[in-house]
Amino acid sequence: MPAKDRPVILSARGVWRIFRSGGIEVPAVRGVDLEVRQGEFLALMGRSGSGKTTLLNILAGLDRPTRGQVLLDGQDLTRVSERELVEVRRKKVGFVFQFYGLLPLLSAYENVELPLRVNGVPAGERRRRSIEALEKVGLAHRAHHRPYELSGGEQQRVAIARALVTRPLVVFADEPTGELDTATGMQIAGLLREMAQREGITVVTATHDPVVAGMADRVVVLVDGALAEGS
Repeated sequence: MPAKDRPVILSARGVWRIFRSGGIEVPAVRGVDLEVRQGEFLALMGRSGSGKTTLLNILAGLDRPTRGQVLLDGQDLTRVSERELVEVRRKKVGFVFQFYGLLPLLSAYENVELPLRVNGVPAGERRRRSIEALEKVGLAHRAHHRPYELSGGEQQRVAIARALVTRPLVVFADEPTGELDTATGMQIAGLLREMAQREGITVVTATHDPVVAGMADRVVVLVDGALAEGS
């Protein structure tokens, strides 16, 4: 199905995020309107301090906007309770971070399995889905290795498997190639693209990396917290 015909899964309407410091208001995100469709791979780009990570966190339900509305799968994240927001993050959203975010004492398999354990998924299904997720990122053979035994690229693959395992609607990735060399970064960007194309999962990433942007379906540029003209 062409991207334009897919349903909108995520939208921001008039979103502002204002931080206050010493009595001074500092707008980090300014009046953003954005729609993202199911299975779309969207890259948020901009200089450091442009507001892209702040916007990503708001879209993911990790932060609340000062004003405006964020809808995920029709649910208004700005109106739900903290408990409901936690449920959204656990069941509808996956996260991939620049520094991987793996627990060092757990194996790759245990890191991937952990969100399912938290969600109360039965043991047999946890195992099946965790191995399946590791197979999708080409790391089933490293399932019992701990993070310190894995390369940076392998650790990020584990992080992607962990994001996939809950079968989320949207995966948010914050600078997912920031700590990787160019070749490995291309592999990770390719995995994110495959996630969108093959799994139908929406992927939204904040990135400086032109390689990631080049693989995205669409690039949105932020300048001083606002969408650049034409984005």
